[in-house]
Amino acid sequence: MNKPETPALETDLKMMDSVIDEKLQDMETPGFQAEFDPLEAERLGAFEESALSEQDALDSTIDQLQGRAK
Repeated sequence: MNKPETPALETDLKMMDSVIDEKLQDMETPGFQAEFDPLEAERLGAFEESALSEQDALDSTIDQLQGRAK
């Protein structure tokens, strides 16, 4: 994201990064299960969108319909 950040947003992101850093350190403790909320996980890059686009889904449906005999 290359959006210009407002001071409030920048402060929020710094706080989130601080919380994330603490959780990552806690994860090194054997048996400890750190929980990350969806925004924290996204900030860490934990998820990569791999779903089909709507157009790809529609195109694949058309391919299936062309193979059917009437």
